[in-house]
Amino acid sequence: MICLLRWTALLWTINSIPCTFGMAVIEQTDGSCPPLSVEEHRFSDVLDRPLELTGFDLTEKFLLRKGTITEDLPSYRLGSSPLIKPTKLIFPNWLSSEYSLVTMFRVRRTTKKDRWYLWQIFDQSGGSQVSVVVDGGKKVVEFSSQGLQKNTLRYTFKSRDLHALYDRQWHKLSVSVQSNIVSIYMDCKLIERRLTEEKDSIDLSGRTLITTRVEDGRPVDIELKQFLIYCDPYMAEMENCCELLDPKCEAKKTFNGTSPPLVTEQLPQMLSQPVSQSIDRCHCPAEKVQSIPPNKGL
Repeated sequence: MICLLRWTALLWTINSIPCTFGMAVIEQTDGSCPPLSVEEHRFSDVLDRPLELTGFDLTEKFLLRKGTITEDLPSYRLGSSPLIKPTKLIFPNWLSSEYSLVTMFRVRRTTKKDRWYLWQIFDQSGGSQVSVVVDGGKKVVEFSSQGLQKNTLRYTFKSRDLHALYDRQWHKLSVSVQSNIVSIYMDCKLIERRLTEEKDSIDLSGRTLITTRVEDGRPVDIELKQFLIYCDPYMAEMENCCELLDPKCEAKKTFNGTSPPLVTEQLPQMLSQPVSQSIDRCHCPAEKVQSIPPNKGL
């Protein structure tokens, strides 16, 4: 009888442990993250079956793009009007505490040295809760968030690899936010990964803005093609960059749908090691790459 009770307790313990393996895509059970439709080719190089994605398309939320997404993403010239909205209109129920921010943009001659918010959420009293700052003067990227003690957690990414972000060419900048890690990707290459303190939840009563100068709150003169927030921190790593080469490029399948390696106690050693080189996951025809079509206005 004692042995039976022990086995019952053991089985109950095992079944109560949450599963941490399998697909990297995090299932949302609280309804906070709606389904998100993106181009199928964006992940065809890393998965052998479709993903059920959740998240928010801020390009649509800020009324830059309307209707169905097409394969060829249009570009939008920003800077003529402020892009700020109530947070509840952007994230009606907010999103998971772990997420990916994926953007594709290029700076212009007049703004390549500006310091501006790529994204910021502030509370009802005007205090910043989370932000990503692009600093062209210092050629760095900053991530900040509010800690559990209402203190500001700020992390500056200073890798020289980020200098190319300010060369007035198209680049994909992605940020992966986990409970105790923030990772920066540029052009689908992991640039830097930092340990962080635990972050506080977001107050929905404030406002959310994108592409706004830190100095005076004016809109930034840049060109934008996409601005997505996935409710999964691994999507920043799983996206490819084929559209930076040529919209006609086809992605190669290189992974079989398994999740990235789990971050464990070996993370400090990982952080001290050089960042691995990017993998060429796109296949383009041997013809000359076509120029980007003329920009579309707001």
